[in-house]
Parts: sequence; C-alpha cells; structure tokens
Amino acid sequence: MAPAPSSFPIIDMGLLLDVEERPAAMVLLHDACENWGFFQVLDHGISTELMDEVERLTKGHYKRAREQRFLEFASKALPQEEGGDGKQKQAAAENLDWESTFFVRHLPEPNINDIPDLDDDYRRAMRRFAVELEKLAERLLDLLCENLGLERGYLARAFRGGSKGKGLPTFGTKVSSYPPCPRPDLVKGLRAHTDAGGLILLFQDARVGGLQLLRDGEWVDVPPTRHSIVVNLGDQLEVITNGRYKSVVHRVVAQTDGNRMSIASFYNPASDAVIFPAPALAPEGAGDTFYPRFVFEDYMKLYVRHKFEDKEPRFEAFKSVERQSAKLIAIA
Repeated sequence: MAPAPSSFPIIDMGLLLDVEERPAAMVLLHDACENWGFFQVLDHGISTELMDEVERLTKGHYKRAREQRFLEFASKALPQEEGGDGKQKQAAAENLDWESTFFVRHLPEPNINDIPDLDDDYRRAMRRFAVELEKLAERLLDLLCENLGLERGYLARAFRGGSKGKGLPTFGTKVSSYPPCPRPDLVKGLRAHTDAGGLILLFQDARVGGLQLLRDGEWVDVPPTRHSIVVNLGDQLEVITNGRYKSVVHRVVAQTDGNRMSIASFYNPASDAVIFPAPALAPEGAGDTFYPRFVFEDYMKLYVRHKFEDKEPRFEAFKSVERQSAKLIAIA
C-alpha cells in the first residue's frame, strides 16, 4: 500500500481522464478514503459559474431572511455575565451549535417548493446544483467500487431501497451559515460527530474556515479552497466496506470574524435500504464481522438521539440485535 498523504488530500478529477495520470490519482483517492475519510476534489465537473451563483444567493438569503432571527436567538442563548443565570447559560452552551440552518430534500420527494422564504432564482439554482452533485456522488461511488475491487455500481445499488424509497437514494442538502461568534470559548459552530449517511459533498466558504477533522488524536483544519468540493464518508460506507473506509469525527469551530457558508449535500441510502458489509469485503470463513446488518431508517432513529456520541455503540446496538435473533433462530 502506498504511504498515506501527509497533508490534506486533494484529488484532481481531471487526472482520472488521463491514461498516464489515472493510476496515481486512484491511489491517492484510495489512501484518502482509508487514512483520512475526507478529501477535496477539483475539476469535478460542476461549473464555477453555477457555484458562484449558489454562493451569492445563499449569502444573500441569509442576510435577507435569517440573520435577524439568528441574532435575536443568539443574544438570548449566550451568557453575557457571570452569576446564576450566566452559569446556567454557559452550561447550556455546551450543547449549542452556533449555526443558522435549513434543509432541502431532493430525493426521493423534493421539498424545495415548500420552503417559504426562498426566492425563485435561488430555487432554480439549487435545483441545478443538486443535479450536478448527484452526478458527482454517483461518479465517486463508482470510483470507490473500483478501488475496493467491487463490481461497478455495487455501492449505488446498495443505497437503493424497495418500493418505499421508490428505488432511489435519500438525497438532501443542509444549508448553513456560521455567523461571527462572540464566545467561541463557550460554543462550537457544530459539535464533534460522524455523519450517519453515505457520501457527503460539501461546498464550503472559500474565505472563512472552521471545519476540522480528528486524525490520530489531533484536530486538523480542512482548508477552504475556492470552487472545490470537500467529500467525507459517512457511517453507512464504513459498514458496507467492512471498515476498509471509515467515517471520521469532525466539527466546526466558531469564528469571531466572518460568516462561514456551508452547503453540505448528503447522498444517503433509501430509508428502507438494508445495509450490511459487502460479501466481497467480508468473505465467509474470515470470522465474525464487527459490522451489523440493519435498515437505514432504523439506524437514523438511533443516530438522531446519539449524534454527538461515539459511533461504535450504535454499531454494537444493532450487532446485539443480530446476535439475539441468531440465538432465537437456533433455539427454534
């Protein structure tokens, strides 16, 4: 195996089209998935003009429709003084995320027309952006299949459920603004967690940083790079790859200056998709795998209660159910 990259991995996807450059680019992608769980892609096929339009409209929408609401909330949430009420607020701030956010669902049923404060230009731009991100997610999944020795399309098929999900993955976008924070010593922009789903594609602010991942016990900055897409792997890919690729703990550090834009799109399994380690990566006779078999919707129900906790107990909870079921079958 090639040595892990020493700095945050950046994948130029244009090199994948070059016969001579492709092998090295694929090795870098594999190492990024194995050793980082995060990487940045350039030359990804999404036009810079569209990205600039989405950024302009997103920042304008926050200013117009959400900023005042957030400032009113923030003034009440953070402690302004020491004393009884201040100490209570300080304790509460530990469970607070310094972000203004809304969620747009694309698949299986879009909801963008139901979000009341978006103007028509913003809706149109977000629809176009979602189409391009969906293409990129599917392309990346096939590249991961190639590196893992899986049949082309295996991961995409693993994400598709039955009639309940209409054979489509779950795909949506969390649009966040991280305004300047007067007390970054008390509150995070977003508390440390792994992502529950499959493949996450982030279009982040090119000027204001704050995203960090945990690697070898140290927090590492994810560098803002203009017109890049940051990709990270979720819990479902860790299970399907039988731990070859892992989801990674990350957080957003609140900043005293600048309003950080974050547009994170989650390409996840269908709600009724059954998730389990790929047989090619967990062959029979190789011993019991740590990773369980479960329905994605059931995993999400557990995740929402324990998002900011370690992922391993979530896996173990479903593994325990598996063991209990196996015992009952054996008794019967």
